[in-house]
Order: sequence, then structure tokens, then C-alpha cells
Amino acid sequence: MIAAVLIAAAVAAAAPKTITTPPPASPVSLADAEHAIEAGRLVQAREIIRRALAAGATEAQAARPLADLAFAEGNNAEALARYQWLLVVAPNDSKLCERAGIAALRLGDGARAEPLIQCATRQPNASWRAWNARGVLADMQSDWAEADRAFEHAAELAPNEAEVPNNQGWSQLLRGNWQAAAPPLERAAALDPRSERIANNLELARAALADGLPERRPGESGRAWAERLNDAGVAAQLRGDKARAVAAFTQALEASETWYPRAANNLQAAGGSR
Repeated sequence: MIAAVLIAAAVAAAAPKTITTPPPASPVSLADAEHAIEAGRLVQAREIIRRALAAGATEAQAARPLADLAFAEGNNAEALARYQWLLVVAPNDSKLCERAGIAALRLGDGARAEPLIQCATRQPNASWRAWNARGVLADMQSDWAEADRAFEHAAELAPNEAEVPNNQGWSQLLRGNWQAAAPPLERAAALDPRSERIANNLELARAALADGLPERRPGESGRAWAERLNDAGVAAQLRGDKARAVAAFTQALEASETWYPRAANNLQAAGGSR
């Protein structure tokens, strides 16, 4: 009996061990791609999306992170197209409307931006970026009252975001109100002292106070005076006198009774940017 038991034990010891298969690795999560995008790790986000698609995720499942990645990378035409596809399924999604509208604004397409930004700001959870975009759109339409209201709402939601007072100051420059442009730009510069764009816009606002420019002639229309101021700005620019050129273009915007795109374009070419 003892021998039989020993033989059985020996056989059991010699039998191959059962190998436990480890559980399969968890699939790549597209949520990780969204976190990477929010953190600014765009190369990592693209790689996560690639792996997720290779692991079986569908294009539809990856649609939103792909749109957000294009938006973050500044590929605005691609981002706009992707967001508009997503909006077919979720037409009242505030974030989709917001980012699609901003992408359209970056492309200079106010007509496509308008319904998207209106969609974003209709929602109770509209962000400061949505209201800021609404102010930019109003500036494009020369609707100054709406621009003021939108920027003020954005500032209430995000009092420490430098982009809002920068846009408030730029809005005043577009109207030719160079004296009113400096205070918000000074606030923006205090909030983001490392921004060259804001510093340059503040310099433009201060340069716009230069004197020695053409004065209005008796009986001269505002439009005619604005054209002479614009011409003086072009002449100053050719001489390399940036301060006088900026002053002339800005004062031309104020002098004109209607929106004067030539002076506005010249002002932006002189070095300012929203």
C-alpha cells in the first residue's frame, strides 16, 4: 500500500504544472487621449488614438478626441469639419458649439461661426471662452454694444484670464477709441506679463496718442478726414515711424462715420493682433 502511495505521488510530481494565463491587457482608453489633450501632450494624445483605433475602436468612437486634437493643434479647418459632424448627433452640446465656433472664427468665417457661437452661449453652462468668442464675432460685425456685453460676461466668468481684457482693448482700438483701449490692455499685461502679443497691443494703444496728424477741415466729412488720416498713416509707415502710423490708422477708425476696413487692416498690419 505504501509503495502504491509513493508511486502516485511521484507521478503527480512529474505531471506538467497548470499554467495560468494572465488576463489580457486593458484596451487603450480614448479618455486617456482627452486627458493628454487637456494637458497639452498632443504627440502622446495622437499615439493613444492611433493605438485605440488599432485595438478596435471605431472612427465614430474616436471622433471627439480627433476633433479636440485638431483644435488643439490649430488645424482649424479639420477641427471645424469634425465638430460639425459631431453636432449632427448632439446639436446642443455647448462645448462642441464653442470649439466649432472658435475654429470658424480663427478661419475668419464669421458666417459659419455665428450660429455655432449663438448655440454655445444659449446654454446655461456656457464658458468664458464662448462669451469671449461672441465678443470677437460682434467686433467682426461692428456691433460694439454686443461686443461690450459679451466681453463683460466673459470677464465675470474668468476675471483672471488675460485674453478677455486684451480683446476688450483691441475692440476699443477697432473703434478708434485709443484712449479707452489702454486700461484693459494694461490689465491684460498685468495678468500675463510674458505675452508679447498683449505687450505689442498695449504699445499700439499708447502709440495711437501721437499728435501732429491731419486735422479735420471745415465742412469735411468724417469719411474724407478718415481717408486723409489713413493716407498719413501709410506715409508714416513708409518712413518707418510706427507710432505715428498707428496713431493715424486708429484715429481714422474713429473719424469715419462707418466701418473703415482699410484703416483696420492697416492697423493690424502695423503690428497688432487680437
